[in-house]
Amino acid sequence: MGPTEPAQFALTFSSGIPKIPGLARLLGVDAVVRHSPFRPPGGNRRAAMVIGWGNKPNTQRAQEYAARHRLPYLALEDGFLRSVGLGVDGEPPLSVVVDDLGIHYDARRPSRLERILLDDPDDPELLERARSCIGRIRRERLSKYNSAPEVTLPPGDRPRVLVIDQTAGDLSIAGALAGPESFQHMLAAARRENPEAELLVKIHPDVGSGRRQGHLTQADVAGPVRILDRPVNPIHLLQQVDRVYTVSSQMGFEALLAGRPVTCFGVPFYAGWGLTDDRVPAPRRGRPRTLEQLFAAACLLYSRYIDPETGEPCTMERVIDHLALQYRQFRRNSGTILCYRFVPWKRGYVRRYLQSPWNRVRFVERLEEIERSGDDPDIRIAVWGLDCPTEVADLATRRQIPVWRVEDGFIRSVGLGKSYIPPLSLVVDRSGIYFDPTAPSDLERILQQADFSTAELERAEALIRTIVASRLSKYNVGRGEPLRTGARPGQPVLLIPGQVEDDASIRAGCPGIRSNRQLVERVRRERPDAFLLYKPHPDVVSGHLANPGDDAGALADQVVTDATIDACIEVADEVHTLTSLTGFEALLRGRRVVTYGQPFYAGWGLTTDHRPPARRSRHLRLAELVAGCLLRYPCYLDFRSGRFTTPERVLSLLQEELAGQARPGIRTTRLGRKWRKLLFFARGLYDHARQGS
Repeated sequence: MGPTEPAQFALTFSSGIPKIPGLARLLGVDAVVRHSPFRPPGGNRRAAMVIGWGNKPNTQRAQEYAARHRLPYLALEDGFLRSVGLGVDGEPPLSVVVDDLGIHYDARRPSRLERILLDDPDDPELLERARSCIGRIRRERLSKYNSAPEVTLPPGDRPRVLVIDQTAGDLSIAGALAGPESFQHMLAAARRENPEAELLVKIHPDVGSGRRQGHLTQADVAGPVRILDRPVNPIHLLQQVDRVYTVSSQMGFEALLAGRPVTCFGVPFYAGWGLTDDRVPAPRRGRPRTLEQLFAAACLLYSRYIDPETGEPCTMERVIDHLALQYRQFRRNSGTILCYRFVPWKRGYVRRYLQSPWNRVRFVERLEEIERSGDDPDIRIAVWGLDCPTEVADLATRRQIPVWRVEDGFIRSVGLGKSYIPPLSLVVDRSGIYFDPTAPSDLERILQQADFSTAELERAEALIRTIVASRLSKYNVGRGEPLRTGARPGQPVLLIPGQVEDDASIRAGCPGIRSNRQLVERVRRERPDAFLLYKPHPDVVSGHLANPGDDAGALADQVVTDATIDACIEVADEVHTLTSLTGFEALLRGRRVVTYGQPFYAGWGLTTDHRPPARRSRHLRLAELVAGCLLRYPCYLDFRSGRFTTPERVLSLLQEELAGQARPGIRTTRLGRKWRKLLFFARGLYDHARQGS
């Protein structure tokens, strides 16, 4: 926009439309402004369009205003792949349709979607995108809303026919040239045409809860009919039936995507194109279209998408990625999760990592609280790391309750956990924990067995480049200036990262050397020609933790306390470590790594190991190790949106924070200095109470 060009805005009479994140950018204007006769938009601005929501009666004023001022009127509506939760619960849409002719659910007049379908959407690249998106929607079981659980129907030997009810007053019913009587005709036809089938009637959840009225009452569906009145994942349900009857529900469109035959007793947007069995004639339509053409028109050309994390316009594929990630994590977090003896300050963020619309998360302090949980088969016990007392483990074994182990991820934060900075990544291991080589873990299984796709390996290589170029690490503490050493020219520099000697990774993963001093002595003995650079653990340097009697630094040639780990690795030729994550970070930077314990990255052919773990027999490429450790194993959380995210997004947030460019909300993961002092004091009291119990 030039310096004299007026700003453009979209005018609306709705109070809710201006609150939709990213809508102005989707419409190509500078702002969305609500009309007010008392506060007319002033300054150097002019209205470019008038917008309203769908074909509701309350849009009449907006349409009249647009006609009077000779402005284009655009009807907006939720897209077909909308969000995680429901709009009535305040969840903003991630997709919106914009129609300058009508609206897709109203067959009484032309719509932009209808025009697109009549204009032959035959671009080969577009149709290939459509095929790919349809395949992903089927596999990931995505729908308009994505917070309903999957319900598996009991086994049966008869065909299943699904009849879909809708709420009374739904505008898409009249718009589909149908009425309340259409539902009675539909149910009667389903019974008549499928006498040997098991009949299922899908009641809208709002009707089942009593909040709204439907069309098919209990009296209507009396007889051998199964009523489904609770929220259920539509795609998963549709994959379990053989035929679908609908008036105008979007589930009819989703049934087509799931490969099911659909009979329509109205004229929804997907009827009249030769894909459905239509009992009501579709005016203006009649040209046959393939499923890919219908999908491309509705979801790729007619719909517009908002990036859930940046608020910028994006592709449908980006929204599919986001919704699929949320739904996968929801499934993984299902059940009743009893979090045993989590310190209070961790509970807030742990609850967010364990979120799922259909689970319960409880924090318990006593064994009796687990025992009182009954015989619920969906109970899980979550503990922090290896902090699972024998009595809890015995109870879990006796009652066959899974134990989940929770720990920080490998890309964590700017600052230390001991400073009460929540992590941007967490691992929830269902079989062990990555730093304990004495038992299998989810990470070890992934690295030992997984077949990584080309796309995953390309993502892993890109992550490596970003981490190295941005000089990122787990905690990102210390000064980033280049480090100078006292090494002679040509003398090899060996970095030895110090560890907290009572750390669980040393207790579990070091069958031989178990102290920093022993490690430095061993390296000195084996490499007398080398320059030994020793870096104490950040928690020890900060004073959060102590290493009593640790004088390893006195045996090294140089001790570094305030440089970043990246700066230390940069000047090193090799890294010698017990189990430190520094070894993994050094592999990313192309350094030789020698292990004396059994860290998670040892035993895969990428390190020189003094005690290689016996179970690890596979040789991995670096990209495969990174794909397992950073893509498949942890979960990542964007604390601003509260949604699960990707390692790429987390790296971007860390880069912004380190550069001092974090937008409002990112830095809220840090606590103020006074609150952190209070938490330090509270933690001392809590630890004292636990020791005495």
